Amino acid sequence: MDPDSVAKAFVEHYYRTFDADRTGLSNLYQEGSMLTFEGQKILGHQNILAKLAGLPFQQCLHNISTVDCQPSGGGGMLVFVSGNLQLAGEQHALKFSQLFHLMPTPQGSFYVLNDIFRLNYA
Repeated sequence: MDPDSVAKAFVEHYYRTFDADRTGLSNLYQEGSMLTFEGQKILGHQNILAKLAGLPFQQCLHNISTVDCQPSGGGGMLVFVSGNLQLAGEQHALKFSQLFHLMPTPQGSFYVLNDIFRLNYA
């Protein structure tokens, strides 16, 4: 499978799961994974899930504008996403960017080694 197809499938799965039930993202992170969320660094599977579950909103919808990817060392890939985040009850969407460093698993899938999320303020 080519990197663009993997990136597109990952992005669709990640945001569909995030928008429906963030706890469903648990199998995408491992103990060595790190999330940087608005500058806050969070290390480890359990801590990342606690951060995502504890975000101050329950419902949201991601609308993806762009997905770019590049292969990285060790069979991994970098996936850069930009788009809009619509929070329930809010009139205006927030612009965001997110970078994932995906690494292969022995089972033939990928996990998130690094995840960097930023809201984009104009």
